[in-house]
Amino acid sequence: MRKDKSSIPSRLICALVASVVTAMAMPASAQTIPSLTRPQLVIGITVEGLDDDHLRLLNHLFTNDGFRRLMREGVTFENVDYGPQVDATAATAILFTGAAPTVNGITSGTVYNPITRQQRSSFFNTKENRLSPSSILVSTLADEVRLDGGGTGFVYSLSANPEEALIMAGHAGNSAYWIDDVSGRWTTTQYYNDTPQPITGRNFSNPLTARIDTMEWKPMLPPSQYPDVSVSRKNRPFDHRFLHTDPNLYKAFKSSPRGNQEITEVAEEYLTQMTLGKRGVMDMLNLSYSVAPYAYAKDDDTRFEMFDSYLRLDRDLERLFKLADNQVGRENLVIFLVGTPAPSSGRRPEERWQIPQGQFSGRKASSLLNMYLMALHGNGEWVSGQHARNFYLNHDLIKERQLDLSDVRAEAAEFLTRMSGVSTVYTVDDIIASRAGDDPAAMKRNVSVTTSGDVIVEINPGWELIDDDMDGFTLSPTRHAANISSAYIFAPGVSPEKIKVPTDARVIAPTVARLLRIRSPNAASLPPHRL
Repeated sequence: MRKDKSSIPSRLICALVASVVTAMAMPASAQTIPSLTRPQLVIGITVEGLDDDHLRLLNHLFTNDGFRRLMREGVTFENVDYGPQVDATAATAILFTGAAPTVNGITSGTVYNPITRQQRSSFFNTKENRLSPSSILVSTLADEVRLDGGGTGFVYSLSANPEEALIMAGHAGNSAYWIDDVSGRWTTTQYYNDTPQPITGRNFSNPLTARIDTMEWKPMLPPSQYPDVSVSRKNRPFDHRFLHTDPNLYKAFKSSPRGNQEITEVAEEYLTQMTLGKRGVMDMLNLSYSVAPYAYAKDDDTRFEMFDSYLRLDRDLERLFKLADNQVGRENLVIFLVGTPAPSSGRRPEERWQIPQGQFSGRKASSLLNMYLMALHGNGEWVSGQHARNFYLNHDLIKERQLDLSDVRAEAAEFLTRMSGVSTVYTVDDIIASRAGDDPAAMKRNVSVTTSGDVIVEINPGWELIDDDMDGFTLSPTRHAANISSAYIFAPGVSPEKIKVPTDARVIAPTVARLLRIRSPNAASLPPHRL
């Protein structure tokens, strides 16, 4: 007997209805749609130097509710790409604005002024003579949280350094605090009006200066448990102390896990004393940590210290997450944690290894370049200064001699290319025209014409750059590596997922904004990743 074909649609309809009923019956944790309840507390975290490979290597030594929680219950972006030539400050600005440095205005932590010939923080406002977030040219996630709540939601940030603190608090935040390099006190700028009680308590009742002499940093676990650490280092474990006789006392402290612990303790006081997330509006607390190689170690190989930094930060995160859970409940909490690039680390290998190496002096290069341009165009001060890899030409003199600026830049680039230790030279014209670097579009969006030098050099891998305009500071040996890190987002109703394909760092801000159900920052041009 022939079957009635008209019955097929009926069976399909029945199947669809059954699948809808099944989906409705699924527990909320098994569905991938975001929670319908707006979060009450948002915790944003950046970790300088975070490496996904190191997280995997140390995973068996982590607690269940620190890094493991994010990797187990959150969405993992395994390859967050910032593009070339960014430091932790510029990366943090990309994360919180969803915009590239050429748009958001922050290309690095420091900039050079060729007129005053001084280096200064990217956040120093010369008109106001103070640090402020006015250098950020667009809105941030923190701004949008404040605007969404009409100013009723609190937004605070804590960091070891002012640059990251200011970015994370944004223009509209209540306050941004960091640890002062000289006094060790928690400090801020007069741009913000709020002085949270936990800060007052720390500075006056429990100041760091009264505690730091008693602090030490030793391995948290028996040395035998640390993977990939040489036997010789395990046999002589590190023991770092923070003494007032050290001129770099507070800088060393801030670069260590003890600095991370200080930030966590203050963050816990913010949560409890200020009842964040329990006031019926969305509050935001942003923190900046570091697991970057310890620059003040005595040994060339700092993996021992670095791995211990990961383990200690894991314990800090566990404490923080548990406190937030108890205070607001997981269903009201959003956490995002993203790694940012660390500076080049380590010392030059000993000469007995015969690895090609050398030193490139910015001051000597500037002097030789000036002599070369004098030979071409007559006497004068043709080079206004040098900062990091940037060389600044004297635009007034070039205009006075009626020369073409682009031509002089090209002449300077040609000369610097011949110098020992230089691998590549770009002019700012090359960058603007998308003719520079392996990824010209990424290079262009990460450079700002207002702060960039006229000519930018790349140093050979293994060579040290001596930046004479930074009091003779020597940068670590150059390593050419992509600025890629990992990111983790935990939010109610969002299922765990691993995203292995490269993710543009500008996607993080709109993605978090979508989960918070607020507007994306106004310069975020990329769509959110739909989790």
